[in-house]
Amino acid sequence: MTKNPFLNALAATAYISAIALMMRYGPKGPGVDSSFFAPIAFLSLFVLSAALMGYFFLYQPIRLFFEQKPQEATRLFLQTVLVFACITAAVFATWLLLGSLV
Repeated sequence: MTKNPFLNALAATAYISAIALMMRYGPKGPGVDSSFFAPIAFLSLFVLSAALMGYFFLYQPIRLFFEQKPQEATRLFLQTVLVFACITAAVFATWLLLGSLV
């Protein structure tokens, strides 16, 4: 990804938001037969998500580590996690605030 923890965390948030939107507004109802394809879709999405989160959070830190920059790698990883945690907290706070207003 990048050496910018904000962009890395925003990319993870964008991916999660896109998946959530597809789950919310995707096909549903009695016309959707999920007996065989639901487990395949679930496991495929799980593997894809794990791979993308690994890329967003770990790619640059691992590169930096192998370039003999372990302190910079650790700092980038922790900053990315911290920014993502702040975004997550803001999303939950907004959800709680909007939920109490409605």
